[in-house]
Amino acid sequence: MSKLTDIMNRRMAFSFELFPPKTDEGLKKLIGDGGVLDRLAELYPDYISVTYGAGGGNIGANLEVLKAIGAKKQGVVPVTHFTCIGGTKDDIRQKLQNYLDNGINHILALRGDLPFGWTGTGGDLHYATELVAFIRKEFGDKFTIAVAGSPEGHISCRSIEADISFLKQKQDNGADYIMTQLCWDMDQFRWWIDAIRAAGITLPIDVGIMPVLDAKATINMALSRNGCVLPRKLAEIISKNWIFPDPFVSDPYDADVAGKKASFKEAGIEYTIGLIDEYRASGIDGIHLYALNKYDDVARIIKESGLIDRV
Repeated sequence: MSKLTDIMNRRMAFSFELFPPKTDEGLKKLIGDGGVLDRLAELYPDYISVTYGAGGGNIGANLEVLKAIGAKKQGVVPVTHFTCIGGTKDDIRQKLQNYLDNGINHILALRGDLPFGWTGTGGDLHYATELVAFIRKEFGDKFTIAVAGSPEGHISCRSIEADISFLKQKQDNGADYIMTQLCWDMDQFRWWIDAIRAAGITLPIDVGIMPVLDAKATINMALSRNGCVLPRKLAEIISKNWIFPDPFVSDPYDADVAGKKASFKEAGIEYTIGLIDEYRASGIDGIHLYALNKYDDVARIIKESGLIDRV
């Protein structure tokens, strides 16, 4: 199995993120014969990551999807997300060993989003910095470890300077590369690259991008967890295709709901392709596209953006 950092040292990497479905039907659509995973693998991504519930509630489906990825003949590297919420050191150790036993040796080490009403992790480890150090202490170099980076600063952190210092600590504790959180503000992103390099952070940067396909999902992703800036161009796309009274109601009175959704998606795909162009021009080491367990729109984006020339 290829080590992703070796790929990033040679060229820009390209990858997808999936999430484990909650139903058997959803799992079949994703990893069954001829399903979404089969079609995505035919685009020859370097790796596919699979998200992981904060408390590990979906670890079974998470591992099932990862094993399906690892079985693909295209040689796609499976990468698991992993959080330290609710876990004792023994529990975390056992889960990590289980991943290794199943051939999964690439991991995104996270604290994780706290479940509603929680004020702490409820486990033995409290931050991603601690999780990275724990993995290195217990497993040496058996895992390639990615860590999250927040170009606009983590919403729970007291300042972006503090956030950068914690990212440096993750590097010092043994991280191998950075997977960025959502960011549409390219001026901020370029400032952040300069700032982390000035802080002595030399890790490769793999940029996470959510395709702009739906107004409700776009607004939710920006504001519910991340506190992301909505650039004027993206705000205009939302405004020009606004579904009245708002995109969050289940029975809008707008006379052209279907037309506005289609128009938004078309403009959003064009916006996403332009964003990929800007990221690539900034000298990053990888593009990690949130596939949202879909194929058609995602495949169109990567083909029209020129991310791959192997299809």
